[in-house]
Amino acid sequence: MSATDSPLEHVTPYDRFAWRDSDIERWLESGEHGAELAAYFGAAEYRQLRALARRAARAARSPQPLTVILVPGIMGSQLGLPRPPPLPNDVVWIDPLDIHHGRLAALRLPSPGPVIPLGIVLFSYLRLKLNLRARGFRVESHDYDWRLPVIELGRQLAQRLAGLAPARLALVAHSMGGLVARAALKAGAPGVERVVLLGTPNSGSFAAVQALRGVYAVVRKVARLDARGTAESLTQEVFSSFPALYDLLPRATALDLFDVANWPRTGPRPYAALLAAARTTAAQLAGADGRFAVIVGTGQETVTAVRRRGDEFVYTLTRAGDGTVAVDSALLPGARTFYARVAHSDLTRDAGVAAAVVDLLRRGRTGRLPGQLRGTSRAQAQIGDARLRRTHAVKVDWAALSPEERRVFLENLNEPPQLKLSVPPRRGGRAKGKLGR
Repeated sequence: MSATDSPLEHVTPYDRFAWRDSDIERWLESGEHGAELAAYFGAAEYRQLRALARRAARAARSPQPLTVILVPGIMGSQLGLPRPPPLPNDVVWIDPLDIHHGRLAALRLPSPGPVIPLGIVLFSYLRLKLNLRARGFRVESHDYDWRLPVIELGRQLAQRLAGLAPARLALVAHSMGGLVARAALKAGAPGVERVVLLGTPNSGSFAAVQALRGVYAVVRKVARLDARGTAESLTQEVFSSFPALYDLLPRATALDLFDVANWPRTGPRPYAALLAAARTTAAQLAGADGRFAVIVGTGQETVTAVRRRGDEFVYTLTRAGDGTVAVDSALLPGARTFYARVAHSDLTRDAGVAAAVVDLLRRGRTGRLPGQLRGTSRAQAQIGDARLRRTHAVKVDWAALSPEERRVFLENLNEPPQLKLSVPPRRGGRAKGKLGR
């Protein structure tokens, strides 16, 4: 079986469970498929989601409610290949069984097969969707092919929004989804009254640098599932072909990351043509106006700088970010800004953040989160490509894992290596970071 085949007999449990979020919400409310959903989400998460779904079903709505479009971040939509009904579509991202057989290659660009979005990643976004519905909003999720250029994705979103006219619209966007939302507004998306960005890398993210070098935690953990591929080979052959990753590269840095000559010569390297195309992306995004609010995650170990040392990159980590996006990169001039000590992946799952989003959608302001950054720390650590390549290197025997172990593995793909941060000397010297457990 080749990586791009979608044979009818190759139907995995992950394909069968690729239900739309609207179906899941209905079953959560009614109690249908309870055992399957509890196994999928975990018993505690299932109970909380069911309570939210029942609240959402009872929520009163105004005659002309605000329709909220929830835009996930990169890797936040399932991707796969279509199959003829009544068979389920073939989920590739993220199906550990397909990845084990090397089928992640089906996602490389140009696409060897007809890859389509297959719904949002439920663990990441269903909780926020239900929280908003429970407060009376009509909510629709916008799954999309996150491999593609941000500007192209923005045009697709703008077309969808135009099709919803004359509805009153708001955008709640997480991570790269915020860039897609800004691209849609630049393309002339009509009727948008509010825009709330959660952890959006408005000036880029060093996570994209690490992804293109094959040292990002998600890339390395996914490679553990592949029976033959390595993080380096998957990066060069698959992930480096995604224009969206290049659109996420940091811009305000001493090192021009859009010049391929500034990248190390060994290990995975970006494609010069995709770097050149991404250089102009920021100029094609809408700036902030009175509709915009930004929620910035803080207090988490985050890469906030990179430098070249010999033939590798060395990354500086501080707590000035959400673990994926640095505080400075999440800021957007002209937008109202609020801060939450919440990790990047949890910005869509945190109850306090959800309550603040409700306020922002209703009134354009909130008192639930501070509007000033508090408790800054000088502690830092440094780590290079070589050390990161020694992390997450052991293959996973997926068949040997219990259902609970499988669920936890997938839910924690974005968890970075733990480092010990320390305050550097006032004069000279350099902080040393130690890999933790």
